[in-house]
Amino acid sequence: MHISWPTLGTTKLSRLLQIRWLGQVTDGIFQSALASFVLFSPERQSNAVAAALAFTVVLLPYSFVGPYAGVILDRFSRQRIVQFANAFRAFDLVVIALLVKSGTTGLTLTLFVLVAFGINRLILAGLSAGLPLLVSKEQLITANALAVTGGTIGVVFGGGIGIGIKNLLDHSHKSDLSDSMLVIIAAIGYLVSALICSRLGRTELGPREHETASEGWREMLEGLYILRQHEDAFRGILATAFQRGGLTALTLMGLLLERNFYHSPNNPDAGLRGFAFALAIAGVGIGIGSFISPFGVNKYGRHLWIKAMMILAVPFVVLVAISPKEYFLIAAAFFVGLCGQAVKVTNDALVQSKIDDSYRGRVFAFYDIAVNAAIVLGAIVAAFILPKSGDSFLLPALIGALYVVVSVVMLRPIKFSDRSLPTI
Repeated sequence: MHISWPTLGTTKLSRLLQIRWLGQVTDGIFQSALASFVLFSPERQSNAVAAALAFTVVLLPYSFVGPYAGVILDRFSRQRIVQFANAFRAFDLVVIALLVKSGTTGLTLTLFVLVAFGINRLILAGLSAGLPLLVSKEQLITANALAVTGGTIGVVFGGGIGIGIKNLLDHSHKSDLSDSMLVIIAAIGYLVSALICSRLGRTELGPREHETASEGWREMLEGLYILRQHEDAFRGILATAFQRGGLTALTLMGLLLERNFYHSPNNPDAGLRGFAFALAIAGVGIGIGSFISPFGVNKYGRHLWIKAMMILAVPFVVLVAISPKEYFLIAAAFFVGLCGQAVKVTNDALVQSKIDDSYRGRVFAFYDIAVNAAIVLGAIVAAFILPKSGDSFLLPALIGALYVVVSVVMLRPIKFSDRSLPTI
């Protein structure tokens, strides 16, 4: 398989990357403010249930709006959708900032956060669906590596920026006020991202003229039917979902270990710094996973590369199960991040190359729903298993076993190969 690198000087692609990367750096700033407010506040004790609820609030909304998001992305201008969604999200964050400033933690805050993250998933799905229209098929794997990985690193980088600003603001402001100011900074970032969208043409991200209106869940099922005709893409999506679900459970475990086990529960700032460091190391792994994937795909092919990356992380997850030392957690964060990103960017390109643009919006909406559902499930399982300290043998052992089963059984060559043809 020949893989080529897209030219970053290409105007359309560079603008899409600017929109995605800036938006996800801003996501990191916003998420760091929410994490500080909900999970690392001196006034609020963190446990597995609270952490799992926070993850669910972040990810569950798209599981409900996803079917209709796919319809929208296949019917209306994706450029206009992304632009309006960024602007509306900025307004939503202003309301959230006011609620955080007042110390509100109830249903009202939850609803506005649900809206913010539901909109975020619509934006990412729209950008993913439009990317293949800006590059050739030979450039898909590397374009995805740039878009998806750059965005993921942006979230980690933005989280670090948010924590740094938070530490500075805390010297002269109360914690809740500092968090609300971070949210305002994020709102400004989303507004700038909306302005960058205006530099793309109305039709440059699709959909094409031959695409027609859809009807919600029925069309989602048609998108699923298309995937079932291309079993390798379907199994790749499921493998990516399981990998992300396990990663979420490990993230919750790491959060609790840093918050309540490695550091005193009465010193949440130390826990936040430790968790931020673990995320930064994971971000390095993510970057490396993205960088090496085009070379791995060139040498071994997409299918074998995905399978290998699923299994490679297992030994490091097992180490955490055997001994929850902080350096084992850091090693697991690095390798699970590396392998997970390699699976994600490779499978994104696999799906994009197999699915015609007429169905791509709906397929990526289903893709996001599958991943989000697995992440929510991973958070729920972690909430039931993890003690308040986060120290658990069972959870990482289960995740390691899951990765082995996915790689050996779900991705076995007889079912997961390149024999499936693209849609026409």
